Amino acid sequence: MKGCEKYIPFRPIELKGRRWPSNKIEKPPVWCSVDLRDGNQALVDPMNLSEKLEMFKTLCAIGVKEIEVGFPSASETEYEILRALIDGGHIPDDVTVQVLVQAREHLIRKTFDAVEGAKNVIVHFYNSTSALQRKVVFKKDMDGITEIAVAGAKLIKALGDEAMRKSGANIRYEYSPESFMGTEPENAVMICGRVLEELGADKTHKVILNLPSTVENSTPNCFADLIEYFCDNLPGRDATIISLHPHNDRGTAVATAELGMLAGAERIEGTLFGNGERTGNVDIITLALNMFTQAVDPGLDLSDINAIREVYERTTKMQVGPRHPYAGELVFTAFSGSHQDAINKGEEYMRTSRSEYWEIPYLPINPADVGREYEPVIRINSQSGKGGAAFIMTNTFGYKLPKAMHPEFGRVVKRYCDEVGREISADEVMNLFRQEYIDIDGPYMLTAHKFFEESGADETAVRFEGKLKNNGAEPVDISGLGNGPIDAFFNALATVGINGYRFVDYSEHAISIGSDAKAVSYIHLTSPQGKNLFGVGISHNINYASIRGVLCAINRSLVKTP
Repeated sequence: MKGCEKYIPFRPIELKGRRWPSNKIEKPPVWCSVDLRDGNQALVDPMNLSEKLEMFKTLCAIGVKEIEVGFPSASETEYEILRALIDGGHIPDDVTVQVLVQAREHLIRKTFDAVEGAKNVIVHFYNSTSALQRKVVFKKDMDGITEIAVAGAKLIKALGDEAMRKSGANIRYEYSPESFMGTEPENAVMICGRVLEELGADKTHKVILNLPSTVENSTPNCFADLIEYFCDNLPGRDATIISLHPHNDRGTAVATAELGMLAGAERIEGTLFGNGERTGNVDIITLALNMFTQAVDPGLDLSDINAIREVYERTTKMQVGPRHPYAGELVFTAFSGSHQDAINKGEEYMRTSRSEYWEIPYLPINPADVGREYEPVIRINSQSGKGGAAFIMTNTFGYKLPKAMHPEFGRVVKRYCDEVGREISADEVMNLFRQEYIDIDGPYMLTAHKFFEESGADETAVRFEGKLKNNGAEPVDISGLGNGPIDAFFNALATVGINGYRFVDYSEHAISIGSDAKAVSYIHLTSPQGKNLFGVGISHNINYASIRGVLCAINRSLVKTP
């Protein structure tokens, strides 16, 4: 691809003895949602007041305790929405609202006017510090950029102290060296250190230092090196909370956040489903559920992810993609035959082993944990295999097909999928099962049947008596004696020349509950030509279910090619 030579590659720092690769994420970060500010300004049609209120309440409901509600100095709309939240009493006492402002005097003063009356506030101010922004946008050296940050910090501290004296509000401070990743590490440490001094940061009055990957421009490991360097070299590290605000330009925002946490970050700013400018912000839900799968409680209630997605899609007019992690329509769905077979076996293992852990291949999380239990995990198309059809029959209709029968019925389903050229529904799978095993219009039909027990010297035998019709002819009497109902029926069939079939195996189970329960019997035979045959019989009487299964298998051998 031509033209790559004009781009300047990211220059990673030389960090010796880095520790972050050996660390583990063992607790959640402080979550800060920026859906109402960063996410909102990225929308084609920004949210109106009622939509912002609904989004705000949803964020509170799932447990987000810090919410950036806007940029009140940027427009009257933003200002009015913040006032509506405060004056309407919509902010819970345990939730802190965050407001963003550039490090400019008139904007800072308007921001403090906007937050008057709020109980808990984070005033988040920023200025861009990167070498590119200094050269292209501000035309200032690092000293000039530092003066902007220091002047902003002085004014914010003065206005904050005054507001807290008057109202008793809890006002905290946050500073972002915007374009942190494009700022020389030593300059980022220097300017943040100066801001901490002006804000009077100490262990009991910590300042949030938010280190954004404003435009993602390196692999996540390079970002983690920068965070570890910053934490190790910042004066007054114990007076700060290190926060990250990853963007997703390279598609690695989640990895950037995770590695940044390993390197020392304690707080994450992100959005639901990663909404944000360009390719978006870090996805809070993905990041949180990644922790959940590693036995770390993320501190957020995501147990009804469908409801969260519905609010998000309605208020933002954005769509969650079908393959979006955890929340997408298809993420818990398997079409591949090998995946379906493994999931089917995993479910069976969970049932039989009663494991206290989630151990199902291809499903890193139990869909039920995020409210997805009513959605089909396995769906059927031409890529599906024997395990998928068996899974549908078991989990949707209660038919527990024996394993030996899976390949045969799987071929029936696959052949139909190839014919129609699309995904087929569970009802279609059931219809195929009925056509193949239940509604068989074979040559033989029982019109009457009885079982008797006959006691012998050593054991009790079973006698079968019945009437068998062949291709519409008059029924003939058949009878046979055997060591059980199936053996007796086989012997009765032999009296009218139906022989050469060998019994292999059978299984049975109930398919309904209560006094009206029915039994289903699966019969495995081999034909006179040595082919495997399967038959299904259903009846309130388990003995009759078994002989109907035998007759089904024989009829199938005569009218179908298994």
